[in-house]
Amino acid sequence: MAISSISLCYLSLLLFVIGNVGNATVFTLQNQCSYTLWPGTLSGNGAATLGDGGFTLVPGASVQFQAPPGWSGRFWARTGCTFDESGSGKCITGDCGGTLSCVGGGAPPVSLVEFTIGTNPNDKDFYDVSLVDGYNVGLGVKALGGYGDCQYAGCVTDLNSNCPAELRVNPPDYLIFTLPISNQELMII
Repeated sequence: MAISSISLCYLSLLLFVIGNVGNATVFTLQNQCSYTLWPGTLSGNGAATLGDGGFTLVPGASVQFQAPPGWSGRFWARTGCTFDESGSGKCITGDCGGTLSCVGGGAPPVSLVEFTIGTNPNDKDFYDVSLVDGYNVGLGVKALGGYGDCQYAGCVTDLNSNCPAELRVNPPDYLIFTLPISNQELMII
């Protein structure tokens, strides 16, 4: 199965995988927000870092990355970031150590899209949307092409407006973000 289309931050950041080019999977990230996002990337198992670990994506812009066979990793949208010319700075959500180029994961609360790409053409690819580290933007994954019955996976609703007060992270003069608490259920009505 070749992953063909993924949306990261529905109505905010779309992430597309455009199948296999040669022996690589191509991811295309497109910002559908009315504001700038700073996607972060983290590769697993010592795999190649995509997009230098992080980058700026202005509204309407898109960028492509090739992932080699066997690549695994995650993408997330950082919000409210300020960086200087050297790439030092901070983000209100999803910050990864105060740098534009992440070398680790994003700090909660942050919504994640995770992938494991098959090593061989007949291997399965895996993807999921995870809110285990909280929620900051809506995410979705849509696979097109390839083979198998790959279904849409996502959380594209605005959870912030329904987040219980005890689970909220309230940055000053910004949005409300949901942070999970261990062993506590979060009911969205």
